[in-house]
This record gives sequence, C-alpha cells and structure tokens, in this order.
Amino acid sequence: MSAPDTPRDALAPPAPPPLIVRHLDHLRIQRRLAERTLAMYGDAFRRLHAFCHQEGLDLVAVRPHHVRGWTARLHAQGLGPRSIAITLAGWRGLYKWLGREGWVHLNPVEGIKAPKAPKPLPKALPVDQAVALAEHRPADPSDTAASPAAATRAAREAPWLQARDRAMVELLYSSGLRSAELLGLDVHASPHAAGWIDLAGAEAHVLGKGSKRRSVPVGQAALAALRTWLDLRAALSPPQDDALFLSRLGRRLTPVQLRNRLKQLAQQAGLPTHVHPHMLRHSFASHLLQSSGDLRAVQELLGHAHIGTTQVYTKLDFQHLAQVYDAAHPRARRKD
Repeated sequence: MSAPDTPRDALAPPAPPPLIVRHLDHLRIQRRLAERTLAMYGDAFRRLHAFCHQEGLDLVAVRPHHVRGWTARLHAQGLGPRSIAITLAGWRGLYKWLGREGWVHLNPVEGIKAPKAPKPLPKALPVDQAVALAEHRPADPSDTAASPAAATRAAREAPWLQARDRAMVELLYSSGLRSAELLGLDVHASPHAAGWIDLAGAEAHVLGKGSKRRSVPVGQAALAALRTWLDLRAALSPPQDDALFLSRLGRRLTPVQLRNRLKQLAQQAGLPTHVHPHMLRHSFASHLLQSSGDLRAVQELLGHAHIGTTQVYTKLDFQHLAQVYDAAHPRARRKD
C-alpha cells in the first residue's frame, strides 16, 4: 500500500512573498544589477524565506538573534564563508529597502558578519617557468624533430598571431598588468583611450581599478615583442577597433579569449600548471619583491590602494625562502 502524498508545503516553503519579489524587481530595474548578482541574491532570499517558513515567522518580524542562528546553521551545513557573506549582504540590502518602504524599523542583519574565510596565497610561477613561457616559440613546421601535432599547430597559426601572443605574455609579466588593463590598451594615445604604450618612454599608461590611471615601466624584451607585433598589426586588413591586441576578426580581444590563449600557450610550453593572466601579475610582483625587497615600489607598480593588499607577496617571498632552506640547510632535513 503506497504512502499518502506528502503535502507540498511540508516539502518546501511556498512561493516567495510579494515583498521579496518587489525587492528583486527593484534590484533588476532600479539598481540594474548584473544577472549573476541577481541570481546570487535570489538564492539568499530563498534561504531567508525557508528559515522564516520553518519557524512560522513573518519576514518583517525577523530579529538579530534569528539571523545569528541562521548564519550558524548555514555554516554548519557546509556553506562557505564567502557564500555566507553574499547571503548576508543580500539580506542586509533587503531589510534596508524594507526600512525605506516603511515595513520595518530596524535592520536585523546590521552588524552581523560571516565567518572569516582563510585567505589563500596568490599562485605565482617559479622564475624559470615564467621565463620559459615568455620565451616559448611554436615548433617550426619544417623541423623534423617536432612532433606531428606541434608542426601542424605551428603551420596553422599565422605569424601575426604568434607575435601578438608573445607581446601579451611579455607585457603581462614585464609590467604586472591586470587582464582588463592589458585588453584596454589602444594603439595610440587619445582622450578616449583607456590606456596606451609609450614605446619611446618605455612605459605603459593604464586605467586601473577605481578608474585610477598609472604608468608602469615596460622591459626591453616586452618592448621588442611589442614592436614586432605592431609591425605585423599594421600589415593586417583594416582592423575593426583601435585596440592594441586584436582577435582574428580584427576586434578587441576579450578576457575569455585571453584566458584560453594563455592556457594553450602554457600547455605548448610544457608548464605543469594551469596558467591564467592574473598568475603572471602575481609572478611579476613576487619575483620583483624577491629581488628588490621594496614593498612600496611593488605597491605603486601594481596600483594597489593599500599596502596591506601588497603584503601578501611577502608571504610568498617567505614561502620561497622556506623552501630553499628546507632543501639546502643540513639541519632542516628530517631524518628518515
């Protein structure tokens, strides 16, 4: 004999109340939040509504002790600190809006924080791997020692594409640019350009976070690669964009295209790890700090507003020194 049907409202809370629907509309229409942000806040509101439903609590009757208890439950259920922080941010914004609309007199989420998340160290390439990536050249199609796959790949890639890729890698590693700063570069300086390269002055002028402009030096290897690329770029069919780095269609390269291309180049160069554009920025900072020890200079070059953001590279530097010590010092090695 089959079990009786379980009432639907015993399995899940009913549809979100109109106030949550109105708030989401406000975020979408008035605030014009991105779809991904709306989706994350939607998940946060579903959690809030589920907690209220489980405790028979009206949305506007929530108090700080409820939120603290629910935060602890989310943590116990395995939700990560970052996800909990996003959830609390959604709830906080909801009750702030409810207060403006006259539904509540206090924000029950105010002052409640998510558990602290451990800050992972940025991943930087060892110096030899960064140099290997920058100096990598595709196999010559006529080289009999090259594998058939490598020769086919090299024959398929036009010289301008190889020159563009080398210039991008050299510039990312030489100047520590963010991917958005690299892709925002134009061929010529203009009032409308987000950034450009001054070849004569060996400088890159970029637009960083917070719309802050800065100038960073460009190394000789990067300058040579850029000149080669610019010569070939000028010979291409009329580009569709003023961008320094173009796609096959003559348009400004996108972040996804840059990530995919760098991943392919790292694989071709035989690097044992996945490489993304920001890893070259981390490598730039870490290697510069190892050589100079000048934290303030690295901060300026990276465009960090606060020295604390740059200090994470001192941990990388110590990690590197610790590895050297463990490998080299006779009293560091454990006896078997």
